[in-house]
Amino acid sequence: MRLVRALALITLLHLWTSPGAAEVRIGDLATVNGVHSNQLYGYGLVTGLEGTGDSLTTQFAARSLANLLNRFGISADPEQMIVNNIAAVIVTAQLPPFARAGDQIDAVVSSVGSAKSLQGGILLQTPLQGADGVVYAVAQGPVSIGGFNVQTGLGGKSSKNHPTVGLVPGGAIVEREVLSRLSADGRLRLVLRSPDFTVAQTVAAAVSAQTGAAAQATDAALVVITPSEEQRRNLVGFIAQVQAIRVPVEAPARVVINERTGTVIVGGNVRILPVAVAHGALTVEIKRQLAVSQPPPFSGGETVVVPQEEMRVEEQRASLVMLDPGDTVEDVVRALNALGVTPRDLVAIFQSLKAAGALTGELIVL
Repeated sequence: MRLVRALALITLLHLWTSPGAAEVRIGDLATVNGVHSNQLYGYGLVTGLEGTGDSLTTQFAARSLANLLNRFGISADPEQMIVNNIAAVIVTAQLPPFARAGDQIDAVVSSVGSAKSLQGGILLQTPLQGADGVVYAVAQGPVSIGGFNVQTGLGGKSSKNHPTVGLVPGGAIVEREVLSRLSADGRLRLVLRSPDFTVAQTVAAAVSAQTGAAAQATDAALVVITPSEEQRRNLVGFIAQVQAIRVPVEAPARVVINERTGTVIVGGNVRILPVAVAHGALTVEIKRQLAVSQPPPFSGGETVVVPQEEMRVEEQRASLVMLDPGDTVEDVVRALNALGVTPRDLVAIFQSLKAAGALTGELIVL
């Protein structure tokens, strides 16, 4: 069943990425230089936990609570505080480009102490700062963990998802804006998500032909566009026009292998040179059993446990399959299916094809 699903997945991906160019929006291929999100982080406290908070060994959680109480004029000694309904957490968020003051963004809360679960907790007001140390947002609100963590008095435990990490949906309010400069010198720069010289040149040619602006691919990832004076006056409209342009893009000849999970993804433009493939599996199985050696009665001997090992070696019969030049992924899948290979075998076969120089494409092993 696993083999059928794996080969069916590869065949389906082949239908999606069949050889030939597909038209793709420039907005899906590239981003505008200078337009990106910013990472925010902060340290805070989650309260209201049902006995699942930090233990007494997490001293910084108690100190944080004592400092909070001191702000309200309540003197508290962290050494004498015994609470388990609070948790010290790190709060992170992504500040999107063009976010304005008052916008609400999601905040992620993760425990840094010994808390067992953040279920039912409330995040207290936490300033979120950027890498420059400036506070850009403030987070507060109920924590949603999307699961649970239940323990019984006898040691039984049942949990779902990861109870020490939660989300505060829309819990961070933007307090300071980050200015995104679309064009510092009058030129617009597009950065390709996947650098490729052919795609960069195609994008530059399409922008020049359809907008009249001068566009040049400076390398495999950057396209520099010089708009006219009229286009600069309506820069947002010009960027929208550029992003809507469709260009022909071919899928890269690439085979991606995840050896840990046995997953193999084959691009539609991968080709196989003339090669013969034979694959067989060698299985070695060793069984160990413990036998009891009992001496005869009144012999004075001792009863001992004697380990016994049984080894079985089995080698599957390998079939030889000839792959003709220019075979497509569909032909390769059909041939490997005839060999009866498993996903693990596919990993070894494609690695061997690359080593033999018969695989015309990039092999990526994760």
